[in-house]
Amino acid sequence: MTDPQAIQPSALDQLPDRDPEETAEWQASLDAVAKAAGPHRAAYLMRRTLERAEGNGIALPKLLETDYVNTIPTAAEPSAPGDEEMERKITAWNRWNAAAMVTRGAKHGVGGHIATFASAAWLYETGFNHFFKGKEADGSGDQLYIQGHASPGIYARAFLDGRLTEQHLDNFRQEAGGNGLPSYPHPRRLPWLWEFPTVSMGLGPLSAIYQARFNRYLTARGIKDVSQSHVWAFLGDGEMDEPESTAALALASREGLDNLTFVINCNLQRLDGPVRANFKIVQELEAQFRGAGWNVVKSLWGSAWDELFQLDTTGALVRRLREVPDAQVQTYQTRGAAYIREDFFGKDPALAELAKLLSDDKILECFHLSRGGHEARKVFAAYKAAVEFKGAPTVILAQTVKGHTLGEGFASKNANHQMKKLSVDEFKTMRDLLELPISDSQFVDGVVPYGHPGADSPEVRYLQERRAALGGPAPARRTHALAPLPAPAEKAFASFDKGSGSQNIATTMAFVRLVKDLVRDKETGKRWVPIVPDEARTFGMESLFPSLGIYSPKGQTYEPVDRDQLMYYKEAKNGQILNEGITEAGSMADFIAASTAYSTHGEAMIPFYIFYSMFGWQRTADQMWQLGDQLGRGFLVGATAGRTTLTGEGLQHADGHSPVIAATNPAALSYDPAFAYEIATIVKDGLRRMYGEAAPGEDPNVFYYLTVYNEPMPQPAKPSAPGVDEGILKGLYRFNTAESAGVDVAAANAPRIQLLGSGTAIHWVLKAQRLLAEEWGVASDVWSATSWTELRRDALEADAALLRGEERLPYVRRALQGAEGPVLAVSDYMRQVPDQIAQWVDQDWSSLGADGFGLSDTREAARRHFGVDAESIVVAALAQLARRGEVKATAVKEARERYGL
Repeated sequence: MTDPQAIQPSALDQLPDRDPEETAEWQASLDAVAKAAGPHRAAYLMRRTLERAEGNGIALPKLLETDYVNTIPTAAEPSAPGDEEMERKITAWNRWNAAAMVTRGAKHGVGGHIATFASAAWLYETGFNHFFKGKEADGSGDQLYIQGHASPGIYARAFLDGRLTEQHLDNFRQEAGGNGLPSYPHPRRLPWLWEFPTVSMGLGPLSAIYQARFNRYLTARGIKDVSQSHVWAFLGDGEMDEPESTAALALASREGLDNLTFVINCNLQRLDGPVRANFKIVQELEAQFRGAGWNVVKSLWGSAWDELFQLDTTGALVRRLREVPDAQVQTYQTRGAAYIREDFFGKDPALAELAKLLSDDKILECFHLSRGGHEARKVFAAYKAAVEFKGAPTVILAQTVKGHTLGEGFASKNANHQMKKLSVDEFKTMRDLLELPISDSQFVDGVVPYGHPGADSPEVRYLQERRAALGGPAPARRTHALAPLPAPAEKAFASFDKGSGSQNIATTMAFVRLVKDLVRDKETGKRWVPIVPDEARTFGMESLFPSLGIYSPKGQTYEPVDRDQLMYYKEAKNGQILNEGITEAGSMADFIAASTAYSTHGEAMIPFYIFYSMFGWQRTADQMWQLGDQLGRGFLVGATAGRTTLTGEGLQHADGHSPVIAATNPAALSYDPAFAYEIATIVKDGLRRMYGEAAPGEDPNVFYYLTVYNEPMPQPAKPSAPGVDEGILKGLYRFNTAESAGVDVAAANAPRIQLLGSGTAIHWVLKAQRLLAEEWGVASDVWSATSWTELRRDALEADAALLRGEERLPYVRRALQGAEGPVLAVSDYMRQVPDQIAQWVDQDWSSLGADGFGLSDTREAARRHFGVDAESIVVAALAQLARRGEVKATAVKEARERYGL
């Protein structure tokens, strides 16, 4: 039978062999080594040859995996500066206080996580002592994405540093009474400490990549030189299963983001058990990152393993380490020396001989304690290699033991992620292991004490001196005293007040026109950050390409196919537009980085991210919560919005619910404007609130969500009636009355109804207004409801004020006060959207909306299908009036038949 390996095609087979004899000699040499020294020796030589080829710049496919050993040999490890013994003492105090904080909180039932920081303590401490630059360093310092479950250790360090008190620690996860600490990194809850919310797994690594990329963007555009800032993302190996964790790896390598380092804590465990029980997560991640073009540094084994590797003259130890699955490594952590001798060493005669040279204590030291992520020297070597590597981002794969130093009851146990406390005896064992000067008498009534060597102790002085040398405390969030951005010229907004005359304009185009004017502003134009996920032409933004340029670190190395056209595709190193390709998640990560630059870098940037509304809140709502958590500011624009405005696109594109999801986010100000002048008014006020001078009581840390439509419609002039601007911003104003609209109502005492419409629905409402008057003798006033959500929030605040004994009338009730007849609300979204305000409307209430799945058809057919077209509005209005006895019941039946409903 033919050997299958002999007929496998190779890329080289596609090329003529210039010297078949030489090729045969190389192959014969390999065969000879395999026969004489075994296949393992042959594989070793091949790997070393490929590594040499790569080092010499010979173009060959890269090895995706290396041996299961440290990337940096012990002999090549640099000497770490500083006092390692002092750093050991500091780390011991932080380990103790992190465990004490969670254990003391357990009596209140608030939970917490101990094991994660226990495994990662040296990964953080080495960085804090030698690498992480604070806010006083060059540029903006470093950006730290802390693993969410490790927060107790970060609090413990801030306590040692004097930034937190015992009272703070005792209020871990108890925030309601003040002086509390949030469970996880959260800028909105602890804004002086945390910069980035990271516990929604997968979003931290994605955001870190785009933060590093945005740092380059700021520098390239001349906004601020932040080239000295480094982004560090601390991640769990289990977290890497989240698709967002690896979604942008290629972007990071493609753009050469060597200002970025991932530190993956490979403790081999996730929440319920092993990350890769039957496989090796480190090897899998190495291949994934190497394949994406990252520099990979593995720090797997501690110094106790050095002797074992020196004794491994046959390579048997390295082979065995490579083949043992992670779950078995976890088992070794909990078993005695006899078991390890039999199961690990006993599988290979060469290893069995090696084991005879090792004492039981040596075996237990290696398999229970000695990991690369638990030794300062190993971690320092990995970090130094990362920051010195140029041309690509680096990932450090650091192997640790989950629950390290917490005792046999914690280390490597499957359940340790859910274990919230240690017993007093376990704490005393931990104290002895860490050599902490805490006496038995300090355990009063069974309560574990916090430990602190004293504000003037050598440990605290050393910690503070190291941080001072690196630019101040970390992590830290800076609240900059930024001068308000000057308001753009009024003419940019006022031009929309005149309307479009006889020209039909979609509100999407109106928004784009407004932005084109705003980016030309001499004072603030450069601060706009247009973000689009490969749909700029859909939204009419291609005219911005040649004027603003698309950001690319390489500039434009080719001649664009449309170079001879006015609106050609232009990339530039200092380009202003971020065109992310087909990735809403990446675009949102861009937006978050830009929207928080006012804090991260002390530079106010004005991002607007325009996207298919269906692919915004539905697809990336978790990141929009992250945006709110991080106190981001800017404009999200849901284009081609509504369930019936996209002709022929079908249910996957038909957004009938984004305002419902947006309403759940307290930081989102959600608007559904109908007219161009409403958009201008909202954007103008948003710039004032977020970037100018917010009014007393206004939170500037909000973001705006505007829905805009691609349906060309006449854009009317802004009504001159008083209170229109207030109504636009608060969510409701009277657009016209039956009389001002010029409709002819025959009877002087004609029945009257109030028609409320939002977004594109206002146009069907206006048609219904004419039909009601001309065909049914009904007078109607038309109201533009720019924000059902803001109306509801105002009403909720009024209710809360009432409970405090304050009399306050909700705006919606005040606006509709005295309006005659019932109210009929119409939107191109689910009825749930307008129904948000129903309980605060004194008049009889009814609503129409586009509930259910979307469908492919014309706009008119879709609106008839959902019962929101003008004729359906007429029938619904007549039915509402008939119930009140103001029109005959037969009119409803007659209208249905007349309009074919």
